[in-house]
Order: sequence, then C-alpha cells, then structure tokens
Amino acid sequence: MAHLLVDNEFTPMITPTEVVEHVYCPRFTWFMNVQHIPQHEETRFKVLKGREVHQRRATENRDYLRRKIGATKREIEVYLASPKLRLRGIVDEVLWLKDGTMAALDYKFTESRQSAFKTHETQIVLYSMLIQEIYGQPVERGFVAYVRDGSQLLEVAVNNSAISKAKKLVEDIFVVLQTERLPVRTSSKLRCVDCCYRNICV
Repeated sequence: MAHLLVDNEFTPMITPTEVVEHVYCPRFTWFMNVQHIPQHEETRFKVLKGREVHQRRATENRDYLRRKIGATKREIEVYLASPKLRLRGIVDEVLWLKDGTMAALDYKFTESRQSAFKTHETQIVLYSMLIQEIYGQPVERGFVAYVRDGSQLLEVAVNNSAISKAKKLVEDIFVVLQTERLPVRTSSKLRCVDCCYRNICV
C-alpha cells in the first residue's frame, strides 16, 4: 500500500506533535532533540494509558461523522512518512471524499469549541501535506472532531497559505537541530508554569 513507507533512525524526519511543541515553545525542540532530555512522560504512563482507553471508546463507530463529511472510504490509524517533507506520524483517519479529494480526520478528547485550536489546525495541515504527497491525490480540507462531550466537527482549510506556514515551521525546527543553538523561549509566561523543563530553562 502507498502509505507503508520504510524509515529508520537515520532518516531526518519529525512528527506533527514535535512541530506543535515547537509552536508552543521553540525550546522544547532544543531540550528534546538537541540535548536529548526527555519529558519524563513515563511517570504518567498509567494516566496516559487510562486516557487512551477513554479516547478510543469515544472515537469508535463514528460513522455519522464520516457521512457528514462525505467520506466514501477510510483507513484508520495510518502511519505516514515522507523524507521529502521531513515528516512522519500517525493520523487517526485518512478519508476519501465524494468530490474526489482526500482528507485527514483527527480526534481530540477535548470539549466542544466554536473554532479549532491553532495547534490542531497545524497538525491537520501537516497530515494533509503527507496525504497529498503519499497518495498523490488533492487535499483541500481536513477535520478535527472534539469528542469529550459530544461530537463537535470542525473543518480546517488546507490551502497554499496554510501549507507555506507549516513548511516554515518545519524549516525553523531543522535550523535548530542543525545549528544546535538555543532558541528564544515563548513570549507567554503562562506556558512556562507547567513546562517540564522550567527548572533547567534559563
């Protein structure tokens, strides 16, 4: 199948999650990928595993969402990788739409919202770039489903402007990885409060 590409530890690729963490604060990239200091997520394994179970139950059998989108076919939990884009990741669903285009659908175990989080929009655009590159089909939009208290389905436009911004973020990350220079921290002090690197970030 087209999306089953082989990559290894020597292939320079990053994930949409790493891009989002960079948006949150560029120093995440430096601590994680340059200094190789983990976030110590293993201490939260049971919490994360429990959350994963709840999320999986919340996202099963969402056929009515796919009908609303106009999907004619789907693949779930698809691993996508493109050395050309320098991206790899697992998208919740890849959809084929009635109009001949394709789309990414990502579930978020979050309360309903009027508009998608910017970070979630960025993830959708990155997954859309991967889909378009690997399947060779047009991708004009993607979808985020907020399913904690229902099923709020939000559409994300995938256009040239959004793709250019996403590519710029990827390039910024690789500049940090290649130069190994400590980037400027986030301008939001609130983000520092719960940061796992706050005690070593100077």
